[in-house]
Amino acid sequence: MRLELPWPPSVNRYWRSVAGRVLLSRQGRAYRAAVIALAGQEVAPEGRLACSIEAWPPDRRRRDLDNLPKAVIDALQHAGVMRDDELIDDLRIVRRSPVAGGRLVIELAPALPAGMR
Repeated sequence: MRLELPWPPSVNRYWRSVAGRVLLSRQGRAYRAAVIALAGQEVAPEGRLACSIEAWPPDRRRRDLDNLPKAVIDALQHAGVMRDDELIDDLRIVRRSPVAGGRLVIELAPALPAGMR
């Protein structure tokens, strides 16, 4: 399964801490709604998953790739694309050249069994 998604807000802007509780921010809710709309009826394969993310940043600013997947995978789970993000056994992220607005290309496929990885 392959999806093209917009660039997410940073992890620091996706969630907010309010009175000791961590809540989804306004930007986080907007991003989640966008992912739900774009995902439509897409559903990942059943079972353990391999997730590949091609990250086309919106500009040349320095970014840590390890901050990128949490918001995206959270939004995909809420969109019903996958039952639980715990099912991801293989996660790969590749940075590509910047494009206006940024974008992500997500591929979800069955993960190889543990002995075959």
